[in-house]
Amino acid sequence: MSAYYLAAEDLSMFGRDPWWLVVVKAVFCFAFLMVTVLFSIVWERKVVAWMQLRIGPNRHGPWGMLQSLADGIKLMLKEDVIVKRADKVVYVLAPIVAAIPAFMAIAVIPFGPAGNEISIFGQRTTMQLTDLPIAMLYILAVASVGIYGIVLAGWSSGSTYPLLGGLRSAAQMISYEIAMGAAFASVFLYSGSMSTSAIVEAQQDRWYIVLLPVSFVIYIVTMVGETNRAPFDMPESEGDLVGGFNTEYSSIKFAMFMLAEYVNMVTVSAVSVTLFLGGWRAPWPISTFWEGANHGWWPMLWFVVKVQLLLFFFIWLRGTLPRVRYDQLMKLGWKVLLPVSVVWLMLVATVRTLRNENYDFAEIALYVAGAVIVLFLLSV
Repeated sequence: MSAYYLAAEDLSMFGRDPWWLVVVKAVFCFAFLMVTVLFSIVWERKVVAWMQLRIGPNRHGPWGMLQSLADGIKLMLKEDVIVKRADKVVYVLAPIVAAIPAFMAIAVIPFGPAGNEISIFGQRTTMQLTDLPIAMLYILAVASVGIYGIVLAGWSSGSTYPLLGGLRSAAQMISYEIAMGAAFASVFLYSGSMSTSAIVEAQQDRWYIVLLPVSFVIYIVTMVGETNRAPFDMPESEGDLVGGFNTEYSSIKFAMFMLAEYVNMVTVSAVSVTLFLGGWRAPWPISTFWEGANHGWWPMLWFVVKVQLLLFFFIWLRGTLPRVRYDQLMKLGWKVLLPVSVVWLMLVATVRTLRNENYDFAEIALYVAGAVIVLFLLSV
């Protein structure tokens, strides 16, 4: 049975939860993002400190684990300054526009299998807030909205450096968004669905990181650009733009921009896990020897572990790679990622058609081509 029909069957389960259970799930999604962000900030500072032979945060709480909470309280208590040249309405709305979309994508991410797998206060439900037949298009659209907050922040500040940071962010988004869409499209072609739960279901035999490695590499590169993280952090580079688009922001407004950045890191990592790393499914050795690994609350553990590994990848990039030049990012986006993603998409579509016609060599050809293209991307 194809993933499309599985999706059609599974999606009928959503929308039947009582209102209080929907609220509980929404609160859990929000809490998951906030707790993960607080942990990621401390973890990032600790890991980068270890890379630089420093100790890192060690004052607030045991082993410095409350450092993120202390930083948040400090920012909330700072004076909220609005510059005279700013467009006050847009200036105030920009952090909200940047932060809200960052929280929205998690609504369609599955933390566990579709079906009444768990019990919450005696009510059987699935570990997902909701799902859509076009869930991945919803994620792509929501991710694109957040960039408006950065552009509006740069324009409304009435200053040169924030404006340049906002323009850089807009140009950066245009450069990688098409390649990201092509990487998504190859997953849609092979899974036969845009539903997140159906895509995870389609990876029952093989994760798409093995079957579609080029799409995975392209998405990994583009998700770093989407979150404005090193080495693609030109919109807020301190060396030439002071602080970039958030130079004129302080107090809680500045904290909202930082919160949006780290929530986006968690969100894009969760999307990568869903599309390419089997979602909530247990890793291969565990799933082979333990039949209950993908049932109950265990899938949530595998999902969180995979997300944390990708967050460590973000931290590792920040601690090891220097910031690339702006023209190098444009060249990578338009001259490398875009043509490679289009060629790979055409190849995946061809192999998918041949496989439907029962040609056995089709997937072997896809493996070989994927390995060659990945080596090419890594050498660029």
